[in-house]
Amino acid sequence: MSPHTTAPAPAPAPAPAPAPAGTWRLGDRTVNRLGFGTMRLTGTAPFHGGVPRDRERSIGVLRRAVELGVNHIDTAAFYFSATRSANELINRALAPYPEELVISTKVWPGRDPSGAWWWADPAQLRGQVEENLRQLGREHLDVVNLRVPPSRRTGSIGEHFGALAELHEAGLVRHLGVSHVTAEQLAEARAIAPVVCVQNPFGIGASDEDRTMVRLCGQLGIAFVPFFTIAGARRESGPDAEEHGAVREVARARGASVAQVRLAWTLQQGPHVLAIPGTGDPDHLTENMASGALRLSSDELSQLNSVNFASN
Repeated sequence: MSPHTTAPAPAPAPAPAPAPAGTWRLGDRTVNRLGFGTMRLTGTAPFHGGVPRDRERSIGVLRRAVELGVNHIDTAAFYFSATRSANELINRALAPYPEELVISTKVWPGRDPSGAWWWADPAQLRGQVEENLRQLGREHLDVVNLRVPPSRRTGSIGEHFGALAELHEAGLVRHLGVSHVTAEQLAEARAIAPVVCVQNPFGIGASDEDRTMVRLCGQLGIAFVPFFTIAGARRESGPDAEEHGAVREVARARGASVAQVRLAWTLQQGPHVLAIPGTGDPDHLTENMASGALRLSSDELSQLNSVNFASN
């Protein structure tokens, strides 16, 4: 090249993918409302069940999710199978991490190397936070949710949440959330430290109590991040092949899948409602992400609002 030749300009950075579902805040960060959950990246069934997924395929799904506009990823150190770890897959696929990417994790539950479950006492939460830091290769965690065990659904969470608040003050955790909580537990946590999100199970057929929590979060300006939106009452087992008739009817009329209808319904429950559908299948990922552009009519919403667990 001649000394007088002008070097070609660098290629412009790719434009960010559109967010047809809109955005919301997680603390001081703005995320697309349609995110990605990593529980199903490690195997054909969560945790120790099923067969471990192909590593490169799971890495490819993560990278494709970001290409499609995902900038909020939900994970946990206890998301691992015999040979796969969700946090390790995230690290391998996405580090160095895009500046706009928010990674949320959760603590209190844990699994030992054999896969057996255990629940941390407050003093052990720091070890769980540091485990996530090591696996993800980060200096701090964007969001840590305190995942309340079923046995504590009516009890105090103050001691555990206070321990997390200390880690927030120490700079290991940027923002705090709570998961699987009641309105009373949310109030208890907020009296200790700011809460940026609530992660509770929620979807079509939700109870009046669950719907009240969604409204409460909206009034408080807190993100509501439902899980099991697609799986519904079957939870970790995944969607039921025998979907409720109302959901099938709407899906057929719109030329959409039942998963897309469930996600679209969830996102239309309020601008503060996020979604974190997970999959290890790239085709399912594309399908899920397309649900952000699906807008259900008021009649369709009413039809789906009439579904309840007793008839599901």
